[in-house]
Amino acid sequence: MTVAALPYWRLSSFYLFYFALLGSTAPFLALYFDHLGFSSARIGELVAIPMLMRCVAPNLWGWLGDYTGRRLAIVRFGAVCTLASFSLIFVDKSYAWLAMVMALHAFFWHAVLPQFEVITLAHLQGQASRYSQIRLWGSIGFILTVVALGRLFEWLSLDIYPVTLVVIMGGIVLSSLWVPNAQPQAHGQRPAGEGFVQQLLKPGVLAFYLCVALMQMSHGPYYTFLTLHLERLGYSRGLIGMLWALGVVAEVLMFLAMSRILARFSVRRVLLASFLLAALRWLLLGSLAEFLWVLLLAQVLHAATFGSFHAAAIHFVQRSFGARQQGQGQALYAALAGTGGALGALYSGYSWNALGATLTFSMASVAALAAAVIIAIRMPEERS
Repeated sequence: MTVAALPYWRLSSFYLFYFALLGSTAPFLALYFDHLGFSSARIGELVAIPMLMRCVAPNLWGWLGDYTGRRLAIVRFGAVCTLASFSLIFVDKSYAWLAMVMALHAFFWHAVLPQFEVITLAHLQGQASRYSQIRLWGSIGFILTVVALGRLFEWLSLDIYPVTLVVIMGGIVLSSLWVPNAQPQAHGQRPAGEGFVQQLLKPGVLAFYLCVALMQMSHGPYYTFLTLHLERLGYSRGLIGMLWALGVVAEVLMFLAMSRILARFSVRRVLLASFLLAALRWLLLGSLAEFLWVLLLAQVLHAATFGSFHAAAIHFVQRSFGARQQGQGQALYAALAGTGGALGALYSGYSWNALGATLTFSMASVAALAAAVIIAIRMPEERS
């Protein structure tokens, strides 16, 4: 496939809208639930529910995608059902109803990205280093949304929040209809009879997936309570939105540099550095966030805790599984990330009022440090 044949803007537009939705939920979902009057424990549970769905949904849809090969149909179906099921939020705002809406829409939302990643990588045959150039548009979508909504919620009530999510979900549906299909090619070096479990049991693969869960668990306080934490420290919603955006700007710059970084350093070393910097970041946010310069530094470290980590992880999954197992490999990555994220949201929800921000973020730091140790011990060195 030539560079000219790559449907760059079609693929990029999907990432833009998909991560615009994340940019509207990660910083503001807990704030909206707080606006509705829920306690920190209930907020933690409601935020954890969509993450828990990542433990089930990606593997089910991943198996279906690998079995049928109809990944683009799954993406489009998941996008439409995400919009339809989330729209039920306009019916009621009780805890039980919101829990149902969170679970139902997340079941379909989490079907989408792992299958789309396989489609993107299939389009990138021979150009895998261009993945980060496409994926960075997801980061741009996140930035635009988080800054715009931060300003919007300074002027208007959070009551309009569900409407903004529905509009973005509509964008995901439309962009999915614009994307052309592609199928991954079989890797000649992998025996046809080598199954998913055999590939999963290769050296370092299980350790990698455990560390994925630990990394996302360490993000629990960040994604669940950072906005509330900063608001109570006296930061305005507009500034908080810009601080979230700063982290993603750093992530974008990292994505732009990742092809050169992975050409020079092994995936193992990139992951190890990402975990160590994550441990540092959570300590800064938990203990010194009242100082703006420390907060700025902590947000720049998002380049490591998400940018370099995610790009290296996608490379690791791609090289660890054959063509017929790519969907399951990506789905397991999403599922373990969901497991860790849900555990992070739950423990931070229960500990936030009882132990405070400093200890809650310190526990996050310990989780990231544990992942660094596991990678150092269990993952063999291999240049990308």
